[in-house]
Amino acid sequence: MSVTGTAHPGGHQSDRADVELRLPADSAYASVLRTTAAGLAARLDFTIDDIEDLRIAVGEANAMVLPEADPGSDLTCRFYLAPGTLTIAVSVASLGAAAPDRDSFAWQVLTTLATSATAESVDDQFVVTLTMHSSIAGVGL
Repeated sequence: MSVTGTAHPGGHQSDRADVELRLPADSAYASVLRTTAAGLAARLDFTIDDIEDLRIAVGEANAMVLPEADPGSDLTCRFYLAPGTLTIAVSVASLGAAAPDRDSFAWQVLTTLATSATAESVDDQFVVTLTMHSSIAGVGL
């Protein structure tokens, strides 16, 4: 497991994540992913309810990508921070990833809780990206 991070006061102005977390693609590490997301959301002054919604949404994104992971691969999670907004991209290496089942429970929960969500296969990666906004206006880093 590795964590790298740099703060960019203006949010993500490039494709470089503010924080990147790499874990084995195994459900045993889901709590690490949810805890990291919650900690970053707290840094952005998200409310307790927003943080709990984020934890659930990240858990569902994780549940969507893990079945698509190639054996022995890593799960990578990139966090992009901006005042009042957290964007999270959860990805795994996957040669045969299909589009998400838009009728699945995980997708329904994710799209209900997140401000926006996408799922796609790009360059042998299956990526679920979600954006959450704080319910408090005018929050910042």
